[in-house]
Amino acid sequence: MSIHEAAGIDPRTTGTSHLIRRVAVVAVLAIALTGVLVGIVRGATPATGTVTPGLQQAADELVAAGVPGVVLLVRDGDQRIRITSGYGNLAKSTPMRVKDRFRVASLTKTFVATVVLQLVGERKLALDDTVERWLPERIPNGDGISVWQLLNHTSGIYDAVEDPEILAPYLAGDLTHFTAPDEVVNVAAAHGPLFPPGSNWSYSNTNYFVLGMIVEAATGNTIGSELRHRIFRPLGLGHTTFPSSPRIAGHHAHGYFLFGEPPLVDVTVFSPSLFWAGGAIVSNAADSARFYRALLRGRLLGPALLEAMLTIDPVAWIPVAPAAASPSDFKRRAVFLVVRHGATPESFPDTRRTRGTAGTETARSWSSSTRVASPSLRVKR
Repeated sequence: MSIHEAAGIDPRTTGTSHLIRRVAVVAVLAIALTGVLVGIVRGATPATGTVTPGLQQAADELVAAGVPGVVLLVRDGDQRIRITSGYGNLAKSTPMRVKDRFRVASLTKTFVATVVLQLVGERKLALDDTVERWLPERIPNGDGISVWQLLNHTSGIYDAVEDPEILAPYLAGDLTHFTAPDEVVNVAAAHGPLFPPGSNWSYSNTNYFVLGMIVEAATGNTIGSELRHRIFRPLGLGHTTFPSSPRIAGHHAHGYFLFGEPPLVDVTVFSPSLFWAGGAIVSNAADSARFYRALLRGRLLGPALLEAMLTIDPVAWIPVAPAAASPSDFKRRAVFLVVRHGATPESFPDTRRTRGTAGTETARSWSSSTRVASPSLRVKR
């Protein structure tokens, strides 16, 4: 059963304005740092609010598949459905709580991309600005890589977070090791380009390190400061931070990683520097929903920039199903956020998978009349 089926939403008949008005966000947030988990945890906590049995079942099935805990939040007009399943802390068997904070990982990219596009709207940046203009002699091909190519992962810059040199301290057990943004960018530069800018697609956290550094160069402020005064404070996201400390403040769900064989290792105390502008934000389900609701309703970006954010670059298009559809068919018709942290493509019938910058790789439900998609920041020049 898919999440949108459980919520009683028919993607074949739901239009853009209707979805933005009625369902701002449906977020499935499985608290783990990897999707490769083992089925060691079972148990559910009662959902709050009016809940369809299918939604609770969908959350419970994720837990049964091995995800430690799940928070699911649906906002339908003034109605809010909140569902939890599993545990926020395995060691203490603490049930997952709706208000628990957690590391939102690559959802951070949506926040950072919003800041970048706000600066574009203010003419402090341009989508055609090159890396070389803002960060001279830092990246090979920097004079040919634009801001929009960083945003949609068509830059060809190597993902330095996968480099053994960067990962070595963490894999050795030093989870609080500090990695400077300059170090990540230098390692990526040493690898050289993966392909000519704009000719292909490859997901790279380094793109958002570079974007974070460009924001800092353009504003004179830290990326954390820009996030706070442009997004967190104006939207009242009181549970959302861009931390520098490895510990998560307040009530929070624990994160786990599977290092080869079970058991899962608790990696909650973890240096946010490893992902920085690509994945350091800590938030909760309600704040995440509020952010996406504001973004999709046009409170954070003007119409043209929001349309650009939601437009797929053909280079980043991967057909999965149906085979007959073309890149031009991918014009966004509806917005329905399904963040895949632990769910599998098989959970969503008749889907096509595309490459995104809003978070982890997403599965998107498709029909001939409309498509159900996450805001994936396919920025088109």
